[in-house]
Amino acid sequence: MLYSRIEGEGKPLLIIHGFLGMSDNWKSFSSLYAAEGFQVHLLDLRNHGRSFHSDDFSYALMAKDVFDYCQEHQLTNINVIGHSMGGKVAMLLATTHPELVEKLIVADIGPKYYAPHHQDILAGLNAVDFSEQPDRNQVEEILYPYIPDFGTRQFLMKNLYWKEPGQLAFRFNLAVFNAKIEVIGEALPAENHFDKPTLFIRGGNSKYILDTDLPNIQKHFPNFKLVTIPNAGHWLHAENPKLFFEETARFLSK
Repeated sequence: MLYSRIEGEGKPLLIIHGFLGMSDNWKSFSSLYAAEGFQVHLLDLRNHGRSFHSDDFSYALMAKDVFDYCQEHQLTNINVIGHSMGGKVAMLLATTHPELVEKLIVADIGPKYYAPHHQDILAGLNAVDFSEQPDRNQVEEILYPYIPDFGTRQFLMKNLYWKEPGQLAFRFNLAVFNAKIEVIGEALPAENHFDKPTLFIRGGNSKYILDTDLPNIQKHFPNFKLVTIPNAGHWLHAENPKLFFEETARFLSK
């Protein structure tokens, strides 16, 4: 069963993080949505955060994990927010179990195929040799040449934890990501569609959802709305959290 953090009472709202992320990335939003009358479930997907590690890794399995989580917790008529890879999981969940999902929010990802583009990040993560027992500062020094962007490095460093005294490790399953990185870019199956209200929300500086992608989004999600967060990139919820929350809360309250 997936690890989760649950906050609040009311209508279920599941939040699904992106690739190399975890539930902790969304803690500040959890309290905000809970104050709006939602029971917020922050999930760690398989091979991420505090959830289980498995050599099996696919969107079908990740969506099934979320479905099984809902069954275990007796959740129905849920709302779902998914960012990036988590958005792909949320799309697959909604299109395969439309009876479960009432509203869907997809943050800065489309249903199309994306070519692999995490090579520099994976190279940096693989350059860290934990057998040498580096401290946090040394890990960041190793990552810097591969990942010069400070925000991205800090995002990745949140995955560091003390496996035992003096021994750091990453929470995610790097070996599986190395072997199955092509999974991340896979497209939503062509025949899948979800007819209920769907919000796509993109960063104005991001290239993940282009205007040319809208006909394909319309095909899969005929009842969709698109909102653009100005002056924000792929991590739009971190770069403009106020507007991200306002737009998503407005959509969920309708």
